[in-house]
Amino acid sequence: MGGWNRVVRALVSLAVVVTVSGCAPGAARTSESETVETPTSTTRTPRVVDDSGRPQITFDPCLDIPDEVLVDAGYDPRSKEIADYPMGTYSFVGCRFKGTLHIPGVLRRYGLNVLSGNVTLEEELAKDRHIATETTVNGRRALLEVDSNNQNSCGIAVETEFGIVIFSRTYYPDHTRGVPTDLWCSGLEELVSSVEPLLD
Repeated sequence: MGGWNRVVRALVSLAVVVTVSGCAPGAARTSESETVETPTSTTRTPRVVDDSGRPQITFDPCLDIPDEVLVDAGYDPRSKEIADYPMGTYSFVGCRFKGTLHIPGVLRRYGLNVLSGNVTLEEELAKDRHIATETTVNGRRALLEVDSNNQNSCGIAVETEFGIVIFSRTYYPDHTRGVPTDLWCSGLEELVSSVEPLLD
């Protein structure tokens, strides 16, 4: 959204289970069915490392939004696409989704971008003050962003421990008539509310 750019791809490294097949001289032998496991831990390699001193982004929209949440909101988890660009003074980790929602008698298609950034909500407000309204999502500070020059689009920026997560949706109507402004954001807050508990 606005002037914020986005960043590159994510890697996940997995811990390995070690099977002991032998023993030291003089020790009792371990049966073939017994195994010794190392502690399980998963370390996520950051998509982008910047020199800003800002917090590391801990919520990856492509990895951390459960498929069932996307399906319930009308998005296809298989459509996920990384949507990032690197920056030196801040970072954004993004994911793009396609979706189709059926609302009684009307077919509405949506495109959703979710961006996790290590910028503050105050910085986002200062950048987009002319289109932003302060609000809350499940009690968490947030901004509702509606730009009349960006028709059929709506955004909600939610504060997190590392910065913000921006949910930006574009509505693609199946007709050429204008879309009322109150429909630009319809249903987006429900989606954001369902993801909010996962952000930190």
